[in-house]
Amino acid sequence: MKFIVKMHPEISIKSRSVRIRFTKILESNIKVVLRRVDEKAWVQKQWDCLEVQVSDHKREIAIERLQCIPGVAFFTEVKQSEFVDFDDTCQKVIDLYRSDVEGKTFCVRVKRRGHHDFSSKDLERYVGGFLNQSIESASVKLTAPQMTVRLEVANDKLFLMGDRFEGLGGFPIATQDDVLSLISGGYDSGVASYLTMRRGYKTHFIFFNLGGSAHEIGVKQVSYYLWEKYGVSHRVKFISVDFQPVVAEILENIDSGLMGVVLKRMMMRAASAVAGRMGYNALVTGEALGQVSSQTLINLGLIDKVTEQLIVRPLITTDKQEIIDIAKQIGTEDFAKTMPEYCGVISKKPNIAAKQEKVEATEANFYMPLIEQVVNDATVYDIRDLAKQAEQEVTEVASVSELSANHIIIDVRSDEEEENEPLEVSGAQIIHIPFFKLATKFADLAQDKHYLLYCKKGVMSRLQALYLHEQGFKNVSLFQPDLVK
Repeated sequence: MKFIVKMHPEISIKSRSVRIRFTKILESNIKVVLRRVDEKAWVQKQWDCLEVQVSDHKREIAIERLQCIPGVAFFTEVKQSEFVDFDDTCQKVIDLYRSDVEGKTFCVRVKRRGHHDFSSKDLERYVGGFLNQSIESASVKLTAPQMTVRLEVANDKLFLMGDRFEGLGGFPIATQDDVLSLISGGYDSGVASYLTMRRGYKTHFIFFNLGGSAHEIGVKQVSYYLWEKYGVSHRVKFISVDFQPVVAEILENIDSGLMGVVLKRMMMRAASAVAGRMGYNALVTGEALGQVSSQTLINLGLIDKVTEQLIVRPLITTDKQEIIDIAKQIGTEDFAKTMPEYCGVISKKPNIAAKQEKVEATEANFYMPLIEQVVNDATVYDIRDLAKQAEQEVTEVASVSELSANHIIIDVRSDEEEENEPLEVSGAQIIHIPFFKLATKFADLAQDKHYLLYCKKGVMSRLQALYLHEQGFKNVSLFQPDLVK
């Protein structure tokens, strides 16, 4: 089975040396990807295309893989044979295309390479006339026909062009620099990562863990999916940073209205440190103007000031629905739907136009060596090693439908949330331990009791329960008031 692969048009307008380099990289990328599914696959560079051949029984998987390789504009399935003469070509064309041409207007287009005693136009006219005479229901139409019969003659070879498949476009991965993408598993960060991969950047992933191992498992899954589908031609890193100590420090020492901006500034400081150590040339985020309070122009400017690294924001002017549509197209929507969001670090009255002097003043209360500490403690994975972890299933945590005397409810919301909207359950014992302190304080509680974790959305409570289960504490479930009778 053979395909003719055409490169993204932007590649063809590059200088000769750049075009040659990009083409060689794309050739290598295609070879790496296809040989993962067919060890007999081969790729050969031509002047204006790449020829790809795979085993016939690998046709479907090869098409799927080629459609996901950055740098491929489109590719066409071809039938290859010896070029004999015009009459032999006509017979081969009608055998292949008769059913496609019947009842339609058509034209014939020929590309020719090599030395021949005829022109492309000569062969077009001959084959077109033959089809017109042989198929009564068909008629020639040179402008906007319903069907175009495409042929290529390369020296002594004849290629009959069959089905055409669209590719991703963009540039081949590794034609641009290495970048570090801040990924949370939601719609925005997944789409932003995909777009930098499509543009030819070798995209590594950094995850700031705010909610325990369950969240990390989910983000590993989406990162592995993106790499395996769109970037498998190159090895990349996945870096996990435990940011819960930073969240705790922010909640205790930072002015409420500035928490969102400060959190992002701390993430950029940490990501910049990681990128610097690993030689990555830019940071990538999924931020879009106006989506949340930290994404106003003023606040984004304040966030940028903490690093000299370039911050790439592919989605900066994109509407949310457009982002969701892309996520659906690339296959990350299902991940994003189930990925938790964390509201415990954002004030109810965030500042949308923070003043630099106020931000710096409140950050003076933050223990800055903590950033270096969490970076030093970060875990670095080869993305290939996430395969088994990506398949790991998160154990479900039970939710109670009836309270008993042995139950104690733990409200894991932040101090501000708990004060503004206290949890009241008749006859129940309730204690308040913010989520960012629960991991260190739970072991001090009486272990002959069964604890029910509560937060308003049920996200943080579930993740903390999963974490405690993994630490060996099985006396933990979830409290959901709507289930209690």
